[in-house]
Amino acid sequence: MALGQVWEKERWKAVGQHAFFAVVLTLSVLGALAGTDLTTGTALLGIGLAVGIAAWYAYWIVLRGGADRPPLPYLVGALAGWVIMAAVDPALLPVALAVLTPYWLRRAWWSAGGVLVLGGAWSWQRFSTDGSVGARTLTGCVLATAVAVTIVCYVATLDHESHKRQRLLDELTATQAERAAAERQAGTLAERQRLAREVHDTLTQGFASISMLLDAARDDLPPDSRAARRVEQAMRTARDNLAESRRLVQALRPASLDRTHLAEAVRELTTRLTEETGIEAYTVVTGKPMALPPSSEGELLRVVQEALTNARRHAHAVSVSVTLSYLGGLLAIDIQDDGTGFAPAARHAGIGLTTMRERIAALDGTFAVESGAGEGTTVAVTVPLPTEPSASVPAGPAAAEASPVAGTERLAPAP
Repeated sequence: MALGQVWEKERWKAVGQHAFFAVVLTLSVLGALAGTDLTTGTALLGIGLAVGIAAWYAYWIVLRGGADRPPLPYLVGALAGWVIMAAVDPALLPVALAVLTPYWLRRAWWSAGGVLVLGGAWSWQRFSTDGSVGARTLTGCVLATAVAVTIVCYVATLDHESHKRQRLLDELTATQAERAAAERQAGTLAERQRLAREVHDTLTQGFASISMLLDAARDDLPPDSRAARRVEQAMRTARDNLAESRRLVQALRPASLDRTHLAEAVRELTTRLTEETGIEAYTVVTGKPMALPPSSEGELLRVVQEALTNARRHAHAVSVSVTLSYLGGLLAIDIQDDGTGFAPAARHAGIGLTTMRERIAALDGTFAVESGAGEGTTVAVTVPLPTEPSASVPAGPAAAEASPVAGTERLAPAP
């Protein structure tokens, strides 16, 4: 239901409540004045008290918006005015129906009980005044009480059903929003996979073909000739771009997360880095691994990939460590290398660092880089873990053994 429709519905419900208060108060006062012989002063006092209760209601319920939750000062003041009115003329007892209007319309059983008590009180008042209660008077009281109970309970039931339907509509809206988000995520993943296939089938295959042709051309040239050296340079460039296109395909489609969790996928990254470059790379996991949404794990994995690529291509590092720390409601990831480092304040941030920062910001996390010339680089990332309980991730067989060998996963006991 639209916000405007909800507001319109609540407004009309409040208008109905105010009208009910005005009608009941007016009829109660007029009935009391018409049914007894009152002096002019007593009648004016009763009318004045009724106007005072109406003004008190208008201030606390109408102007200050207490229709849904009547404040305590309203109840105290209105009941005090009613007590005085009932003391002036017991026939004004039904005014309590108007005073308690904000309560009667929202609590069916309280409404029925209150009306029955007031009906009994009015009957007792007539008996104490006249010395007896005639059949006509008693029948009228019973019928009036039954009608009042029926009306109040009916209105309260309608209000209850209205709130129930509103809850169902809110749940339906939330479900539709979740479905739309899931469809958007599925569309994003499908587009990434399509781009990965396009890059693989065009750029990657093209660079691979160029490398093969240049390799064949080099064999046809005299060794150590100028042309052979240029072909060798072209081969290195083609191979570097081939590796970069493959890395791009992996970044677009982190297939490792399709079959495992984030910690294991990071371990595979460090293992592959060791196998391909000889850099001593390893993964450390502390705490109890918890599952994150697939999209969040994908973004974190790409951040780790970018940090390892920077350590590989720019830092000339000898060793790299990736630490994943599950700290209750927080996941901290530290990627540290012993490379050449740089001065972050004096160096313009490249597209890689900017992209990493944007990915973490989209996850409501924090991103920081600590580095210095000749001091290595540390990339620190923190992201919140899901607040709802989620299944813990098994650490796998590697949890039983802590190994210092490059590329293996070092698991610390959970705190």
